[in-house]
Order: sequence, then structure tokens, then C-alpha cells
Amino acid sequence: MANTRNSPGLPAGADLLWIQLILSSILLLLAAGCAVGPNFQAPKKEVPPAWDGQTFVNHTQVSQTSTKPVTLVEWWTAFNDPVLVSLVEMATKANLDVRQAEARIRQARAARGVAGAPLWPQLEASALYQKSQGSSEAAGGGGIATVAPVRDLFQVGLDASWELDIFGGTRRSVEAATADLKAAVEDRRDVLVTLMGEVGTNYFNLRGFQQQIAIAQKNLEAQKKTAQITRRRFEAGFVSRLDVANAEAQVATTEAQIPRLEASARSAIYNLGVLLGREPAALEAALRRPLALPPPPPEVPVGLPSDLLRRRPDIRRAEAQLHAATARIGVAVAELFPKFNLTGTIGLSASDFSRLGTPGSKFWSFGPSITWPVFAGGRLRANIQLQTALQEQAYLAYEKAVLNALKEVESALVAYAKEQEHWKSLSEAVAQNRQAVDLAMKLYVAGKTDFLNVLNAQRSLYLTEDALTQSTRTLATNLVALYKALGGGWEKNP
Repeated sequence: MANTRNSPGLPAGADLLWIQLILSSILLLLAAGCAVGPNFQAPKKEVPPAWDGQTFVNHTQVSQTSTKPVTLVEWWTAFNDPVLVSLVEMATKANLDVRQAEARIRQARAARGVAGAPLWPQLEASALYQKSQGSSEAAGGGGIATVAPVRDLFQVGLDASWELDIFGGTRRSVEAATADLKAAVEDRRDVLVTLMGEVGTNYFNLRGFQQQIAIAQKNLEAQKKTAQITRRRFEAGFVSRLDVANAEAQVATTEAQIPRLEASARSAIYNLGVLLGREPAALEAALRRPLALPPPPPEVPVGLPSDLLRRRPDIRRAEAQLHAATARIGVAVAELFPKFNLTGTIGLSASDFSRLGTPGSKFWSFGPSITWPVFAGGRLRANIQLQTALQEQAYLAYEKAVLNALKEVESALVAYAKEQEHWKSLSEAVAQNRQAVDLAMKLYVAGKTDFLNVLNAQRSLYLTEDALTQSTRTLATNLVALYKALGGGWEKNP
């Protein structure tokens, strides 16, 4: 029976005990090891208990707000417009910015895998064939002419290495990469929030421009009829040529507004096409037919300012970026400490291929190693200072994101409230101007007033109707801006 202790190429019993002792010690070190550097704690930001701008909204009569829990999963459905719903659904699936954000998530997920790989032992296989001939003169031939023999070398083996994460540098790298992945996820959600807001804004702009075109065409027809009446009265000798010129000038002025509005409507269609990941004119046929602007919902739940910190993706992204920057300080600090490595090799080596696998062809090695940067010219501590400065920037970026979010909501609330007041006043003005036009025409036909009063009444009616349509459009886009500021919409596609 062969003596295993003395068998060539195999670890002896004492060697095995030594290896076991080393491995046990390493496992104890890993168990007791800690991750150097600061531990991340989510920042606590003080926010107001209520929205200041909400008081302005609740003094109007068009649409109220409340502190009910915000349900913004599909805020666009509150307008009861199936075309808008369809556009948003298509945009979330095909928009190029969303697809880029999804690619960044895949990139961050792969980067996390790369960061975590050093936590595991690395194993490499190798194979070698080499033919060589040494120099006989270099070996000292003693004046006798000799030729060194040609040698063959066949070798196969496995090389293993494992860097032990005693001080947590690799774990901090994984922590940072995980936070980067979370930031990428929140970035995609923020892209969705922006996308849905842009789809809503461009859609309401389109419907508003189409409605302005319809109003201009309606007033144009009324003004043309007035011009015909004036021309007949001129031919009958009741009015002067000046009245005819004024009537025709009014017609031309109104007619001149239509091409500009048509260009704006077409531009909104082009914008929607690109937002849906299609060529600009792809939606022209589907959106050509005018539809009325939808009214705002009777109530808009805005919640509390504290809800905003948990809901807005850009705030959560900034928090994740702060987490990653904090973890990278630990990565830099770990570079100050020694690195422990385990390396091992096992294989077969012979000068004749047929001898591979024999006991004498086996070789192996195993042992720990340690490296410690004694002097690096201040690079390591400078890197710690660098990462600390980056962490401070990330914290300030988080603070700015919170303040900017609060500002956007407050501004959107006030803009929405004041536009409601504007809309209400314009509605009353339109009603009064319609009565004024009817009365002026009756008096003019009866010869009881001059034509200037008719022109002024028609001009005022057109201007106020156009302004009311613009206000209705602005009311809708301001509400979209409020939903966007509240961070709504991403929950549908988490």
C-alpha cells in the first residue's frame, strides 16, 4: 500500500493541517471583519406641514385641492379623454428616452455584478506546450563542442486566487453599485414623470390651438357677413366707403391669425410623434380632427409636503446617489489597509505527453500573501478627501432636489389657482361681449348707431373668446404641471 504522506505531488498530512489552519483563521477574520468608512443614513429633511399655494386654489370655484392621499398612478385618466390615455400608454412603451433609461438600468445591474465578483474565489485553467533548447556555451562547455538537447514541456493546471475582504472595501463597492442601480431605477421613473407631463402638455396645446382655429373661423364668418351687410348699405347710400374698408380690414385681420395657429397645432402633433418614438408626422391623420379641451377634475388631491419626499423619483434618485457617494468613501479608506490574498496552483507537468498524469508529474502550491501600501505619495489619503468632497456634493444635490420639488409644487398650485380666476373672469367677459355684438348689430341695422361700435363689439368678442380658449388650455397644462411636480405617473410602470 502506497504511503500517501510521501507520495510526490500531493500535500502531506502536516501540510493539510497547515492549510486547514490557515483557512480557519481566514474565515474567523472574515467573520469578525468590518467595513471601514461611514455607514449611510438617509437624510432627514424638514418640510412645511402644509402647502402655502393650496390656500389660493381653495378660494376658487373651478377645481378644489385636498390633503387626501395622492392617487397619481394614472392622473391623465382624470380628464376623461380616451385619446390622451392612448397617447400616454403608447409613449411609455416606445419613447426613446425611456428606452435609454432602461438600458442604463441594465448597465448598472451589470456593474453591480462586476463589483461583487471579487468577493468570490477566482479560478483559471491553463495549458502549455513549449519546445526549447538551451545554450551549451552559457553552461560552460570546457572547450568541448557540444549541442544542448532540445526539450519539450507539457503542462496543464488550475490557478486559484481569493482576495479576502477583511476591511470591507469590496463590500463597500457592492454597496455603492447597488445604490447606483437604485438611482438608475429612479432615473427611469423620473423620465416617465417628465414624459407623461410632456405628452399631456403637447396634447392640450394641440386641442387648444384647434379650438382657437375654430373660434377664429367662426368669427371670420360672422365678420364676412357683417362686411356684406355694410357693402349693401354702402351701395344703397346709407353708409360711407370708410365703413366698408373697416369691415374688410377686420375680416383680413382675423383671417391672418389662422395660419399661425395652424402652424402651432402642427408643431404640437410633431412633438407628440417624437415623444411616442415615431416620425414627427406619424400622428397627423389620427389627431387632425379637432376635439374640445376637457374640463379639469372637480378635486385634485395634493397630499402633504412630507409625502413628496417619498414619491418624487428625482428626490429618491438624489438620495441613492448620496448613498453611493458615502459607500465610495469606505472603498477609499479600505485602500489604506493591508490586502490579504490566498493563492493556489495545482497541475501536471512533464517533458513527454504520455507522462502527464503520473504521480511524478503532479505539482501544487498554496499559501497566503499580504500587501500593504507603505508609501504612495499621498495618493490614498487624497482619494479619501476626493470621495468625501463628492459625498458632500451629493448631499447638497439632495438638499437642492428637495427644495426644488417644494418650489415646483408651490408654483404649480399658485399658477393653477390664478389661472382659474383668470378663466372665470374671461367667461363673464365672453358672455357680456356676445350680448354687446347682438345689440350693436341690431342698432346698426336700424340706423341707430355707427359702424365703429359694431366693429369694436366684434373685435372684443373675438379677442375674449380667443383668450378664454387660451386660458382653458393653460388651465389644463398648469394642472399637468401640478401632477408632474407631485411626481405622479411612474407607479403605472414601476
